[in-house]
Amino acid sequence: MKDVAVVVVTYDAQPWLGRCLESVRGYETVVVDHGSTDGTLELVREKFPHVHLVEQENRGVGAGWNRGVEETRESWIFLLNSDAWVLGDAIERLRAFGEERPEAAIVVPRLLNPDGTVQRSVRGFPTLWRLATEYLFLRKLAPRSRALNAFYAGGFDHDEARAVEWAMGAALLVRREAAQRVGGVDEEFFMFNEESDWMYRFRDAGWSAWFFPGAEVVHVGGGSTRREWGRMFATQVQSHVRFVRKHHGNRAAALTRVVLLGSLALRGVLFRGERGRTYRQAARALLR
Repeated sequence: MKDVAVVVVTYDAQPWLGRCLESVRGYETVVVDHGSTDGTLELVREKFPHVHLVEQENRGVGAGWNRGVEETRESWIFLLNSDAWVLGDAIERLRAFGEERPEAAIVVPRLLNPDGTVQRSVRGFPTLWRLATEYLFLRKLAPRSRALNAFYAGGFDHDEARAVEWAMGAALLVRREAAQRVGGVDEEFFMFNEESDWMYRFRDAGWSAWFFPGAEVVHVGGGSTRREWGRMFATQVQSHVRFVRKHHGNRAAALTRVVLLGSLALRGVLFRGERGRTYRQAARALLR
């Protein structure tokens, strides 16, 4: 028994899904599909008949993860993006690392871009100051500084195993016991910050999240969101405000909204074309 089940949430993921599922062959795998119309379902049924396919309404990534976890029974659940694939025995390495640390609720691998370069995936929890350093370009002044770039874990070199605040959800090994005690993913986060909120709750309950570079996963990065990036960026900005409200209160959320609105308005003026339109669209979404 490998004691690990794999959960992949899909939505029109056909270009990458075959490689993703091939990389986890041999593990119990659940694919939760959110209404794909691009041949994703046909690919799973024809090429991966051993995979348990679940279809449900698209209520966001977190809802897909929660459903996938419910469909499995193993002690560990490996949540893998549909545009990512595992290298070698990375899952076993993550599991072994987690077993040595009983306080670890989540263990994440080092992510690589398709060209083999490191994809910086470790982050700091969103706060008013950290979001200001990002959206007002302050982190550009000292990108390796924790003072000005804690949001992107400035100075973290992704070469050493250590406890982290949170990491991108492209590949997460989750301890079932911890998830049962803390609860599932908050489905109010349709997309973005669902993993940071989960890891914040794990931390508050006495668990920890660990980064382990001894296991690697290739992640296309934005492969599943790039086609609708304008709408997705607006969702991301709104999720920052939601996170701050949930964990730091209404006053902090109101101030965060003001800072984000101001920075997006400025960006909408400074940048032309599609990029400028994206910033203005995100500002309008915050006003709503």
